[in-house]
Amino acid sequence: MMRFTDLQREANFVFGHRQIKLTLLVVFLLSAVSLWSGHAEMQEQQATIERLLEKDQVEREAVINHQSNFGMVAYYAFHLTYAPPSPLAFATVGERDVFPWKHRIRMLALEGQIYESDTDNPELAFLGRFDFAFVTSVLLPLFIILLLYDLKAKEREARRFDLLNVTARNAHAIWTSRVLVTLVPLALVTLTPFVVFALINGASLLSILTVCAIVIGNIALWSAIVLAIGAAKRFANFSATHLASIMLGVWLVTTVVVPVTAHTVINAVVETPEGGDIVLTQREAVNSAWDKPVEETWRAFIATHPQWADYTEFDPERDSSFNWKWYYAFQQVGDQTASELSKGYQAATLQKDTIASYIALLSPSLLTQRLLSSAADTSVSAMVGYENDVRAFHKALRKFYYYHLFKDPEFSQESFEALPQFTPHTKGSHENRTGKEE
Repeated sequence: MMRFTDLQREANFVFGHRQIKLTLLVVFLLSAVSLWSGHAEMQEQQATIERLLEKDQVEREAVINHQSNFGMVAYYAFHLTYAPPSPLAFATVGERDVFPWKHRIRMLALEGQIYESDTDNPELAFLGRFDFAFVTSVLLPLFIILLLYDLKAKEREARRFDLLNVTARNAHAIWTSRVLVTLVPLALVTLTPFVVFALINGASLLSILTVCAIVIGNIALWSAIVLAIGAAKRFANFSATHLASIMLGVWLVTTVVVPVTAHTVINAVVETPEGGDIVLTQREAVNSAWDKPVEETWRAFIATHPQWADYTEFDPERDSSFNWKWYYAFQQVGDQTASELSKGYQAATLQKDTIASYIALLSPSLLTQRLLSSAADTSVSAMVGYENDVRAFHKALRKFYYYHLFKDPEFSQESFEALPQFTPHTKGSHENRTGKEE
C-alpha cells in the first residue's frame, strides 16, 4: 500500500532533477501563452461584434428614414448576424477559424450572401492553430513521454532496478508514487492558467470542471500508453533511448498520420458541393430571371408561397413597370434553385464531422481536440447551427417584407417596429435546428 512517506521520498527524488523543474516551467509557459493568445483573439472578435452592432443599428435607421417604400428599405438595409464567442472559446478556437462567425445580410437571395463570405479554406491545418487545445492534445503528450520514458529503463541502465524492487517494502508503490509526483504537478501547471483565464472570461464552474476532466483524461491516457510500452516484456531489454523512439513513433502515428490520412480519405469519399457552385447556381437563377417571362418566376414562387397567389397579378394602377414583389420573388426562386446544393453542402459537412468523430477514437489527440471544441461551443455542429440561425432570421425577414410588399400597406416608419431582430443562440439551442427556408 502506498503511504505518504513514499510520495514524499519520490517527490524529493523527482524534483531533485533540474530537467523535471525546467520541463514543468516550459509547460506552464506554453499553457499560459496559448491561453493569452486565445483570450486576445476572442476579445478582438467580441469587440468587432459590438462595434458592428452599433453601426448596424445606426445605418439601418438611416435607410428607413431616407426611403419611402418597403422595397427600397429591404434592398438597402443590412442586418448583422453573428455567433458570439462562448466563455470557453479562448481555450479552443476550433471551427471559428474555418467557418464565418458573422454575416451582414439583406433581403436578397441568401445563399450567395452566405457562401461568398465563406472565404476561409475549410481544410484547416491538420494539427490546428496554437491554442490551449493544441497544447494539451498535441504538445502535452510529448512532455509526458519526456518525463516518463525512462521511468524504469534509467534504473535498469544504472543497475538499480532490481535493488529497488528487493529492498522496497512495496515495489509497486515506488513506481506508482513516482508517476503520481510527476503527473500531478504536470496537470497543475497545465490547468492552473486555464482556470485563471476561465474565471476572467466568466465560464461556469461546470464548464471549467468539464475541460479539466478532459485534460486530465488525456494525461491519464497518454501516461498509460507510455507506461504500458515501458512495462512490456518484449521491450524489457531496450534502452531508454529506444523506448523513447517507440513512444514518439506512437505519438507520430496517432497525432499526425491518423488525422492526416483520415482527412484525405474523408474528403475523397464524401462528395461535397463547392461553395462557389452554390453561389454561381443562385446568381445564374437570379440574373436569368430578368429575361424570363414574369409568369415563370411567379409559378416557382407560388409553389412554395401559395398564400400570396392572389397578389401576383400586375395592376397598372398599383404597380409600376418595375415591381418589387416580382424582384424579391425571383430572389427567393434563386435560393430555391440552389437549395439542393446548399443542403448537400451542409449534409456533407456534418457527415464528414461524424466520420471524423469515429476516427478520433484512434487518435487521443484528435479526440481531445474534439471534446474541447464541443465544450467550448466551437465545433462544426455549433458553426452549422449558427448558419441555420442566419437562415431562420432571413426567413423571418422575408415574412415581414412579403406582408408589406404584397399587402401594400401605407409606408410608415412605425411599421418597422415589428422588423425582426437577430438573436444569437446558445449551445443548447443549436441542437436539432434544420434551418429550412420558407
